[in-house]
Amino acid sequence: MAAGVALELAGEFSIATATYKGSGKKFFQQLAEQLDIPTEVEDDKGKVKQLTLDQLKEEIALNIPTDALLLLPEAKRLTTGIRFWLEDLIEAGCRVCCFAVANPARDIFIKMIEVELELPSDRAIRYAMEDEAAKLGLNLTAARLSQLQPLAGRNPMLARKVVQQEKHGINQTVEHRQYLVMMPILLAGLFSFAVIRYVGMGTGNKNWQIFGGVALTLAMAAKQLGRVEGAKKRLGQ
Repeated sequence: MAAGVALELAGEFSIATATYKGSGKKFFQQLAEQLDIPTEVEDDKGKVKQLTLDQLKEEIALNIPTDALLLLPEAKRLTTGIRFWLEDLIEAGCRVCCFAVANPARDIFIKMIEVELELPSDRAIRYAMEDEAAKLGLNLTAARLSQLQPLAGRNPMLARKVVQQEKHGINQTVEHRQYLVMMPILLAGLFSFAVIRYVGMGTGNKNWQIFGGVALTLAMAAKQLGRVEGAKKRLGQ
């Protein structure tokens, strides 16, 4: 998703994209290199040294272009220190766009405007699968891609994983779906049986009382039986 935004706005802004993967220094080096900000310094003896993490943060903050746009995929990974640094950049007028599956709802994320993006199209999922197949040197026919695409749903990362599993010959039969939560419907049915019982009590109709009471009891019993699960461990563990 971030790559699509970067491609769309490449001619309008100076775009820098970086994903935090555990190393703050590498994260800031990626941003600095894309913004043409030096990541090295020459000391008094003429020896070139890499800027430290704090020096990188300060250098980027001082020299970031006015038309810069920072695109940060997987924003939920960002550490507290990076988020506070971004907060200072935003207050200074820098444009920052964070991508996350869900809004973490803390510090800078509360202050930022939230935009919910549409799910990727089928064509975008097919493109992600074709791109991953090309990287792996895997030749997938159009027919095979059509068979594999339902396994990925609307998730580009899952689409790439499906292709990786195909590369290793892993049997894939599970189709991912959006499931309907039936609990509200079940509770509504239970309440309707209770209503029948109370109407029977109010009118003195013994048949309604018996039917409502028995039906409510059986429905509650079925609801509890539906919660029965086996052991969490797999067989043999």
